[in-house]
Amino acid sequence: MGICGDNLKKKLLPIVFLKWNTTSSLPFSPEDQAFSHPVRVYYQDTDTGGVVYHASYLNFLERARYEWLRDIGFSVDSLIKEHKTIFLVRSLNIEYFKPAVLDDLLQVTVEVVDMSRSRITLSQQVIRDQINLVSATIHVVCVSVDNLRPIRIPTPLFQQINS
Repeated sequence: MGICGDNLKKKLLPIVFLKWNTTSSLPFSPEDQAFSHPVRVYYQDTDTGGVVYHASYLNFLERARYEWLRDIGFSVDSLIKEHKTIFLVRSLNIEYFKPAVLDDLLQVTVEVVDMSRSRITLSQQVIRDQINLVSATIHVVCVSVDNLRPIRIPTPLFQQINS
């Protein structure tokens, strides 16, 4: 780990976002309620000080979305070949609370917040040791691979997300 990364871990205060379980007084972490994908921080993800470069988080978020789709039974490849659809990011809002550093093991979560016929709104977080480092809200639109125009989310995927 770089010197800068070690110093950042020690000096910055943790920002923790917890939900309270109504059946007990113990908090539970966001990854307990959402799909979670582990991501290890590699050297290629960091700057010269060993701190994750801000744009690297976008790659972490996308990887988790791909794995979430795979987890619910839909690979990106099958959506393209069988359903002739892809999802494009329409908008993204991201907030950085605390940096990740080289060799951190992160959990990247995916949770569906809203869905219409052709759009899905996702909430994603990057978490290290139950500390929320990054939060993002992402709006993706289902489009045809032929003309890139919005189309309905394939029925099997729509039903699986709603179940």
